[in-house]
Amino acid sequence: MPELRKDPIVGRWVIISVERGKRPSDFASPSHKRKVSGFCPFCPGNEYTTPEEIFAVRQNGTEPNSPGWSLRVVPNKFPALRIEGELEKTAEGIFDKMSGIGAHEVIIETPDHLGSLSNIPRRDVENVLWAYYYRINDLKRDPRLKYVLVFKNEGEAAGASLEHTHSQLIALPIVPKLVREEINSSRKYYDMKERCIFCDLIAQEREDARRVVCENENYIAIAPFAPRAPFETWILPKKHQSSFKPPDGSFSLLAEVLQRVLKQLDKLLDIPPYNYILHTSPFTDEENEYYHWHIEIMPKLTKIAGFEWGTGFYINPTPPEVAAKYMREVEI
Repeated sequence: MPELRKDPIVGRWVIISVERGKRPSDFASPSHKRKVSGFCPFCPGNEYTTPEEIFAVRQNGTEPNSPGWSLRVVPNKFPALRIEGELEKTAEGIFDKMSGIGAHEVIIETPDHLGSLSNIPRRDVENVLWAYYYRINDLKRDPRLKYVLVFKNEGEAAGASLEHTHSQLIALPIVPKLVREEINSSRKYYDMKERCIFCDLIAQEREDARRVVCENENYIAIAPFAPRAPFETWILPKKHQSSFKPPDGSFSLLAEVLQRVLKQLDKLLDIPPYNYILHTSPFTDEENEYYHWHIEIMPKLTKIAGFEWGTGFYINPTPPEVAAKYMREVEI
C-alpha cells in the first residue's frame, strides 16, 4: 500500500508509492556520459572566452587566465544577479521588489573535459570544496549580501548548459525561502528540546541503519526518511556544525564521502543527471546550536508534473530504505 511520509525538518509530505516500486535499472532517465562535442569555453586554452578568474588552483609560475590550472572560479557570463550597484528596496502597493544585487559565479572543477566529481582525483574534489568555502567567506564581507547558495547541475536534464563539469554559486541579498523554512523549523525544535533536530536525526538513523548509505569518521550519507525523489541522498557532518567549514583544517573526509556517493549513483543508475545543493547558515547567524549544514543530492529520475505543482507533494516510487540498500551493495 502507498505511504505518506512527513519530512521532520520542514514538514513537507511525500507519497512513497511502493506499488510503483522501481529498481535502479527501471529508471529511463538519460545517462549523462560526457563526450567532446565541439568548442568548450571551460577547457584549457580557452580561458580568454570566460570572464577573468576570481580564484584558481594553479601550477607555480602560471599566469592568471591562462592554462596551468586545476580549478578556476569565474563570474557567470550571463549572471542571474550582479555585484555592481546599490541595494534598493521598493514597493508597488502590495508588491515588493528590490534591485538585482548579488553575485553569480562558476566553479570549473577540473581542466579535464571528460572528468566528473565521481572520477577525478580525490585531491581535486577537496579543492572544489575549498573553493566553495573560500568564495562563501569572501562574499560574506559584502554587507549587502545575506546568503550564498552553492549548487551543481550535472547533465542537461538537470539544467546544465555546458557539458564540462562545473558547479555554481549565487550570493543573495535575502535568505531563500526553503532555507528559512529549515532554519525556523530547526529553531522551534531546539526551543522545545534544546537539541539540534539534525543531530537527533543522525543519531536515530545510525541506530536504525536502514537508511544509512555510507559514513566515515566525520560525515554520514543517508537516504532521508521522506525523499522527494528516488535515491535522494543527504551528506551531513556527524558533529554539530551550523555553517560550512573544514573541521581540523581539512575537507579530505568530506571529499571521500561525496565522491563515494556520486560513484554509487553512477554505477547504480548509469551516470544519471543530478542536482546538489549546499545548505548552510546565513551570514547573520553563522554559529548557532539549532541548524546543521548539509548537502542534498537529487538524481533526476522522475518528472515534476501537475500533482506536484498543485499540492507541493512529491511522488517517489522507491522507498529510501530500498534505495540505501542498493547503494550500500555497490562495489566501488
